[in-house]
Amino acid sequence: MTRKRVVCFFLASLSEQPIIFRLVKDYDLVVNILKADINPQKEGYLVMELSGDKKKYEEGVQYLRDLGVKVEPLSQTVVWQEEVCVQCGACVSFCPTDALIIVDRDTMEVSFDNERCVVCGVCLDCCPTRAVKLHFEVA
Repeated sequence: MTRKRVVCFFLASLSEQPIIFRLVKDYDLVVNILKADINPQKEGYLVMELSGDKKKYEEGVQYLRDLGVKVEPLSQTVVWQEEVCVQCGACVSFCPTDALIIVDRDTMEVSFDNERCVVCGVCLDCCPTRAVKLHFEVA
């Protein structure tokens, strides 16, 4: 079983095609859309987690590439700098996946679970001390 997070960049000509449907139906992949954005020109990107048989995963990714979709591994992650955090909890109420949670209400101790993070970036804007940053992995 393969489970990978990828970013797909696509042109306007592909924005109205049933790409996700084909990944599910033809390649038997489980698709979890983590983030998506389409601009007014209908170009955009899709961050998703794909799960399934390794061979089917590779065939599905090749299908995307054959369509003209640029597929890259998700190389952007959120890094929580615990030493900078003042445990105010502002980020917790905005995190849509509970990657940031308060583990102790008495001390307001915040904890970060990178596995739950979908790199939506909402926490970046609400953290008063900038304890949350984006990190780009170098391939």
